[in-house]
Amino acid sequence: MKFIHCADLHLDSKMSANLDKESAKERKGEILHTFERMVAYAFRNDITAILIAGDMFDTKNISATTRNTVLYHINEHADMTFYYLKGNHDNDNFLSGLEKIPDNLKMFGSNWTTYSEADGKISVSGIELSAENAGAAYVSLVLDSNKFNIVMLHGQESEGAAKDKAEIINLKALRNKGIDYLALGHIHTYKKEQLDARGIYCYSGCLEGRGFDECGEHGFAVIDVDEETGRYTHEFIPFAQRKLYTVSVDVTGCQTTAEMVSRAAGRLREVRCEDDSLVKIVLVGMLDVECEKDIDYLLSGFRNRFYFVKVYDETTLKIDIEDYMLDESLKGEYVRQVMADASIPEEDKKIIIRYGLQAIAGEEVQ
Repeated sequence: MKFIHCADLHLDSKMSANLDKESAKERKGEILHTFERMVAYAFRNDITAILIAGDMFDTKNISATTRNTVLYHINEHADMTFYYLKGNHDNDNFLSGLEKIPDNLKMFGSNWTTYSEADGKISVSGIELSAENAGAAYVSLVLDSNKFNIVMLHGQESEGAAKDKAEIINLKALRNKGIDYLALGHIHTYKKEQLDARGIYCYSGCLEGRGFDECGEHGFAVIDVDEETGRYTHEFIPFAQRKLYTVSVDVTGCQTTAEMVSRAAGRLREVRCEDDSLVKIVLVGMLDVECEKDIDYLLSGFRNRFYFVKVYDETTLKIDIEDYMLDESLKGEYVRQVMADASIPEEDKKIIIRYGLQAIAGEEVQ
């Protein structure tokens, strides 16, 4: 029997942190389409059930399109069970106004709820942690060790208790409980570790990265359980439509924008950034204070290749003050005056000197 374990879909996320209004709307639709593609994958690959370990939605005000699309696919795949455990971003609006909750949509509450699969040989248990039940939840979990036991929770892993903090999952308290597979949500990157001698715990991560704190592969896990022996296989399936990359580019020693573009292009090849991805280029290293650097031009060279790209300039400036102290030019006089001004913080002087030298040279000040 096969299960998909997913979490943190964050459907209806605004996506406006990096993208303009049009792109944010498009990206928001792509995330919903990824949910649809996942359900289609489940149908094609004989998946019996989908475990959604929290944060299926990102907002209390779920759009009609998102709500109707999710409900359509649940109803359309009546032979597939959807186990939906609400996370800290979810609420009850998803099901408000429904005359009847679909029979194949299984929910959880503030007490442990257990469902049976494979004629009772596999159990799926879950609880929505809160400040009121977090302390007692671990004590009240009772499982049949003769079954293959899946447990669903949403929160941050911890090796110890955190009093009244619903977002903390006490792994230590879940050991030796008879858990075979602990399906977790809340952390947006994939992670699989041993829970105890019997079972593992897994964060499936989010289906699609939404910001540059969510770079790397994203998708879901597939668990294939032999209900007769209790043995199973576990596989992570990369599934995101787009990837996000943060690429550090050392431009030390570059004197021109053209050199920096070349360095950036080389690093992007090394990292193997896929076209139509979202990319953040971070310029690092030390540059001469008089080097020619045009961030807008550098950025424009990569816009046509990637879905979205931005450049962060974290370079530092190298300036040898002694070279200017005896310089009788306008540049030398400007540098000497800035360096002698006690009202300017030392950390700002190099930046001010750079702007001034750019202006003196007739360059556009950036």
